Amino acid sequence: MQNLVVDVIWWVPAGIAFVGILFGVLLHMIYDRARGSAAVHQAKVIQEQAQRDAGNVAREAEILARNEIMKAREVFEHEMQTRRKEIAVTEERLMQREINLDRRVGVVDRKEQTLDEKMDNVEQQQSALKNAEVEAQKLNAALQTRLEERATLPREEARRLLLQQMEEELRGETNQIIRRSQQEAHATAVAEARTIILQAIERYAAPVVNEAAVCSVTLPGEEMKGRIIGREGRNIRTIEQVCGVQIIIDDTPGVVQVSSFDPIRREVARQTLEQLVADGRIQPARIEEISTKVRTELDDIMLKAAEQAVTELGLQPVVPEITRLLGRLKFRQSYAQNVLAHSVETARLMGLMAPDLGLDPALAKRVGLFHDIGKALDHEVEGNHAVIGADFLKRHGEAAVVYSAVAAHHHETEGDNLYSALASAADAITAARPGARAENTELFIQRLAELEALAMRQPGVEKAFAFQAGREIRVFVEPRMVDDAAALKLARELTRQIEYELKYPGQIRVVVVRETRFVEYAH
Repeated sequence: MQNLVVDVIWWVPAGIAFVGILFGVLLHMIYDRARGSAAVHQAKVIQEQAQRDAGNVAREAEILARNEIMKAREVFEHEMQTRRKEIAVTEERLMQREINLDRRVGVVDRKEQTLDEKMDNVEQQQSALKNAEVEAQKLNAALQTRLEERATLPREEARRLLLQQMEEELRGETNQIIRRSQQEAHATAVAEARTIILQAIERYAAPVVNEAAVCSVTLPGEEMKGRIIGREGRNIRTIEQVCGVQIIIDDTPGVVQVSSFDPIRREVARQTLEQLVADGRIQPARIEEISTKVRTELDDIMLKAAEQAVTELGLQPVVPEITRLLGRLKFRQSYAQNVLAHSVETARLMGLMAPDLGLDPALAKRVGLFHDIGKALDHEVEGNHAVIGADFLKRHGEAAVVYSAVAAHHHETEGDNLYSALASAADAITAARPGARAENTELFIQRLAELEALAMRQPGVEKAFAFQAGREIRVFVEPRMVDDAAALKLARELTRQIEYELKYPGQIRVVVVRETRFVEYAH
């Protein structure tokens, strides 16, 4: 019994241990299976996330590809459009060249036809002349026979008288034929010249603009007029004295007028007033500073205008001295016609007519552009503007054919080439167009210039400006050279010279201004 109890006691712990081992093995198997299921689930989650990421990447790649395709298509379409435009421009140029070529071919054909007609006329005249000679010989023989039969004159004497009679008749017929040929040639030449000129006028038509002697400056308010006048009128006097113009301030709201026959002075005064109004500081020192700055800027504007004219005409480079002088014509007028615009127009007309006369178009344009360059110097140098301009061009290295044509385009000198005649024709065409010139305005401006020149010849005169359409001349004298008594004497002497040397309507008021300034700076 005791052994049985001992055996039972031994088997119970062993069974419990075995059951515990089984239970542990089961728990381990359950844990491993649960962990495997979690791993499989996580792997599925990772795979699904990877598939979603791959889909997003694929969609983004597809969007980028579409954007690149759209950009490439836009670039391609832009390039194609640019090429289409270039092709259209090229086609238009080719078409224009074909039209010009057809015109030239037509002119050449007409000339050939005219020449053929002249040759036919000459051949017909020569044939008629030969027939007349044959008939004259027959008539001569017949008359000689009759004279020998009926006259008592010797044969040699009768022959001499007969030949003399026939020579006089043939001379008369020959003179008639020559005269008729000359008339036909003159009529043909006149017709061809008219055709050439009409074609040039038709192919080039520039607008005609006559500049006025008064310009306006807009003001921001009426109080600005008082600031322009200044205390006791010192500001307006300074502007008129420095710029050489007349400032007109009337009841017109928000406007001040600048009057001067000289366009350069008028432009300087206009820009000076505009800058002073914009700046707000209007005082004598500031006025002088701004006017000096504006004059410098105008020099640059005139230089650029000359360079633009040379570039537009396609001429070879021009030396700087000639370019600067040419730019001064931008603010110069002749018969109320802008001289630089007139010169460019003349150059274009000469370039159009030159090929029909067998001349060089580039050389013709050069002559046309420089033909009035002497007008920029005629108020400084004595003489005709054509001769003055030719001398200037000669000194600065222009070709002989250019300056000789410039000198002869108004027939002051004898021209030695066809370019001078072509320049005269083109100059006359531009002047004859309706509205191109106004002779009364030119004579008026010339009278004002003579009035100022007469005042400047007086001793001690620093500046002289004509105002109010030439009814007033203001003379500014050097105060250290001219005292009050001498200023009074100068006014009387200038009045007598104006009455003696100039022709003018009404009366002219002579004002002599003697002003002394003392300037100090406080530091």
